[in-house]
Amino acid sequence: MKSLIQKILNFPIKFNGFEGRNKQDVLLFDSSFAAQDIAFIIGGEWDGCNGVLVTKNDEVAVNTAAELLGARWCYNGAKIAHTSRLSTDDLRRRYAAGERHFINANLRCAKLDECLLSEANLSWAKLSLANLSGANLSKANLSDADLIEANLTEANLRTANLGRTNLAKANLRLADLRGANLSKAFLSEANLSEADLRGANLELADLRGADLSGTNLSGANLSGAKLIEADLATATLSND
Repeated sequence: MKSLIQKILNFPIKFNGFEGRNKQDVLLFDSSFAAQDIAFIIGGEWDGCNGVLVTKNDEVAVNTAAELLGARWCYNGAKIAHTSRLSTDDLRRRYAAGERHFINANLRCAKLDECLLSEANLSWAKLSLANLSGANLSKANLSDADLIEANLTEANLRTANLGRTNLAKANLRLADLRGANLSKAFLSEANLSEADLRGANLELADLRGADLSGTNLSGANLSGAKLIEADLATATLSND
């Protein structure tokens, strides 16, 4: 199939590059499988993830290959990633097949309750209003993700990376956040009641107006955290 696509497109191994771009470009795709196939088609180097390294880039060739495979792409470091909405079924299927990279995925309002997403890379993902109650997100990378008003009740977020994540008004009641990184996370008005935050890093986190009643914060790092109007009345704050 890939050889056929090469013949159809008549791609040379070396491209006619564009002036003004780096000698080596890293192209990011919305699927590691698509990245692997497109690297073969255009003669690039697959990085084993969702990136393709090219010495000289022909955007017409990349766009054509991506369109044939139904993939979206952007340059590494681009301010806006070109990713289409990812269906819940597609996410589950790709995860079950071994894929772990879903950077910038659009999963707004997705129903992912009880979903297994351990060690998934969902950095910069759009997950506002998503239902992730009871989901297994242990060791997942959710840095810079949008989880505004998401439902994460009883979710397993143990040792997950939530640095700079927007969790405003999210429901994290009874969530397992032991050892999680929440540095610079935005948790304004979030419900963290009875959540387990033992050993979590909340340095510089914004917890203004958050519900921390019954929360276990033993050993948590709260350096520089904003706690104005946060409910800490029944929270456990021991450092033992």
